Amino acid sequence: MIPWLGASHRFPPLSRALAEPNGLLAAGGDLSPERLRAAYGQGIFPWFSDDQPILWWSPDPRMVLYPGELRIPRSLSKTLKKPLFDIRVDTAFRQVMRDCAEPRAGQAGTWITEEMTHAYCELHAQGLAHSVESWRDDQLVGGLYGIALGRAFFGESMFARESDASKTAFVHLVHHLRGQDYGIIDCQMRTPLLASFGAREIPRSQFVAALAELVNYPSPPWPRTLSLSATQHR
Repeated sequence: MIPWLGASHRFPPLSRALAEPNGLLAAGGDLSPERLRAAYGQGIFPWFSDDQPILWWSPDPRMVLYPGELRIPRSLSKTLKKPLFDIRVDTAFRQVMRDCAEPRAGQAGTWITEEMTHAYCELHAQGLAHSVESWRDDQLVGGLYGIALGRAFFGESMFARESDASKTAFVHLVHHLRGQDYGIIDCQMRTPLLASFGAREIPRSQFVAALAELVNYPSPPWPRTLSLSATQHR
């Protein structure tokens, strides 16, 4: 049995997380900004559907990308050399979340519920959640969102309506984070796409140890637009 959270923002030790399903730690509680900050700072995130209680996870191993280890596939490198997209930051956060929530091929629903959207928009208003957006002809065609605590970034989801739109936003994000001395990007769980960018699995203990230092740094300010120099996407 997993613990049921009450009013306190304290979580059980990560050692109590289940091996199957991997990382399930607790249920219940709420999605208040205070609880979410406490969760992410300890390597915990919420993930649940509308018909479930709030479920809290900390998988082992953890998929991460160190900003300096970014790899760019050759086909995407060609795209980045063309001015296809205008990359903006935090101009359409709620819309990015809504677009990320749309069911994908082969999926019946989404874990980005209305409750989740409201909670992360509150974090966005507090300057903790950010969106990186790909625009073409003033139309939002791709993007991603996540949480920034100190010098750690926690990626949540991405979407694309045009080829390479979300991938381009992701590359711009990683270059920005590297330039601001962010130490780690949390990718949560392994996917082939993230692995193609250089993300890799590390033990949860290693991930949490890194967070313990990184989340205590002051977060650098975020710009409104992002761009790459000609040398950055080779």
